[in-house]
Amino acid sequence: METLEYIIDNDCDMVAFGEQLGAIFAAHDGPLSVHLCGTLGAGKTTLTRGILRAFGHTGAVKSPTYTLVEAYEFGARRVYHFDLYRLGDPEELEYMGIRDYFIEQNLSLLEWPERGEGVLPTPDLVINIFVQGEGRRLELRATNPLLHALLAKR
Repeated sequence: METLEYIIDNDCDMVAFGEQLGAIFAAHDGPLSVHLCGTLGAGKTTLTRGILRAFGHTGAVKSPTYTLVEAYEFGARRVYHFDLYRLGDPEELEYMGIRDYFIEQNLSLLEWPERGEGVLPTPDLVINIFVQGEGRRLELRATNPLLHALLAKR
């Protein structure tokens, strides 16, 4: 599938873009796995904040660097925000029952997914975030055809 590209000027726009993505994710039936890729400070957690706002979360959103995962519940939907930056070995994910997160209506947002390579399932969407001056360039690549169509309409 073709890569979709977006230019984001600032943090407020990143949160707003995340809200748009979150609305698409909320309307999707079934589990979703989204890999958030980028350097430290690229805006992965800021994007996650917007996604969670679309689900109705109004509190703070911080990267779960030390706990590895933060869970958010919205009725029948659960959103899991992972930060695998401090993961020592991908096999550690097996010990925490990682496969149990990718079921039902769950949305899993994974920062630093490359640290879980070989254990994580194939993502439905990969978002690469590149720092570009004061802004960001986002490249979205969906492996799920329905999701790709929804994102392309955005």
